[in-house]
Amino acid sequence: MFNLNEFKARRHQLIKAMGDGIAIVPTSPELIRNRDSHYAYRFDSYFYYLTGFKEPEALLVLIAGEENKSILFCRDKDVEREIWDGFRYGADAAKHAFGFDEAYSFNALDELMPKLLVNQANLFYSLGADSAWDARVTSWLNQVKTQTRSGVSAPDGISDVRKLVDEMRLYKSAYELDVMRQSAEIAARAHTRAMRFVRPGQMEYEVEAEFLHEFYRSGAQAPAYTSIVAGGANACTLHYNANNSRLNDGDLLLIDAGCEIDGYASDITRTFPVNGKFSPAQKDVYELVLAAQVAAIAKVASGNHWNAPHEAALDVLVQGFIDMKLCHGSKDGVLESGSYRQFYMHRTGHWLGLDVHDAGEYKDKAGDWRKLGSGMTLTVEPGCYIRPADNVPEHFWNIGIRIEDDVLVTNDSCEVLTMAAPKTIADIEAIMRG
Repeated sequence: MFNLNEFKARRHQLIKAMGDGIAIVPTSPELIRNRDSHYAYRFDSYFYYLTGFKEPEALLVLIAGEENKSILFCRDKDVEREIWDGFRYGADAAKHAFGFDEAYSFNALDELMPKLLVNQANLFYSLGADSAWDARVTSWLNQVKTQTRSGVSAPDGISDVRKLVDEMRLYKSAYELDVMRQSAEIAARAHTRAMRFVRPGQMEYEVEAEFLHEFYRSGAQAPAYTSIVAGGANACTLHYNANNSRLNDGDLLLIDAGCEIDGYASDITRTFPVNGKFSPAQKDVYELVLAAQVAAIAKVASGNHWNAPHEAALDVLVQGFIDMKLCHGSKDGVLESGSYRQFYMHRTGHWLGLDVHDAGEYKDKAGDWRKLGSGMTLTVEPGCYIRPADNVPEHFWNIGIRIEDDVLVTNDSCEVLTMAAPKTIADIEAIMRG
């Protein structure tokens, strides 16, 4: 899926946005899990977005102004280490394969970076994101400042490079959408597989294993986040991920799981009965949440503000809570008091892309909700979580339902990328009977 021109264009766009100065964007470090065993490596999203380069120990430098150029620092080509750890590009090969103007050994950073910082008007760097890199960049700046008597100057200040890149990442290109559609297709297939697999008496982790199997056999490189496989009362814990309880006949199973392809995430939640048949109370709540999602998705369109889908979902949910005697009073009264938060306590979506909760502001500089635009991708995920309580009818106890899809804003409407994952009661029950 690698597209060299895509990454070169992104670097050019950032250089243009910088105007003048130098940007420093490091990738993520490798992390020790225990003793000499590492966690599976995952690159920094900002670094990857601009480079397409997946190796650790790498740093991108962009210089804007009179000389516009991109520089990669990466690990040396080392045949001995490749025997142990696998292929490395090395600077020369990486320069050509990834379209950089220059490339150097990562070991040359401390020698070359102070020289590159000399007489740069501005520094674009994500200060505070990594203390080790902060210390290193500060050291380079201090070396430049010691040369001021020689007529050399250091950058006047530091601007957050992520703010410039966030706006770029918010609008997905055709290349990105191709990858995201693949990720969505695989995740939808995994959710369908789970519906066919689940039976009373199984363990939550058995269902999670079905997801992992489908992810990896279909070409995804990893789950996009820690999967939530929550049966019965566990579904009323929003970030439940122990995934070690037994699935009981008569309970619902909430699964929030997605996969990652070349860094791009899918994020789907489906809720269905362990025994394949919704009870009357489960059906009532499920139909309410589904109606709220349908109303929210209808508000995903260019020109609508970010919060419009949430407001639409909340309007449907609150009226449903009143109708089911979970909340009392008028709709306006329930909204004003916030009593609905006993059953719905989160927002209806978030940006989606290289990060599950992707980059981008939700409000504009004036503090108003920003308007949706073509190419933005977001989740739409209303829910209802009913814990046992004195003010709750017992037949609703421990019903936790969330329905989540990935949605692309288009010029005149939207595209639901994850539509292949069944979500109507009729479709779910038909699949589970089959």
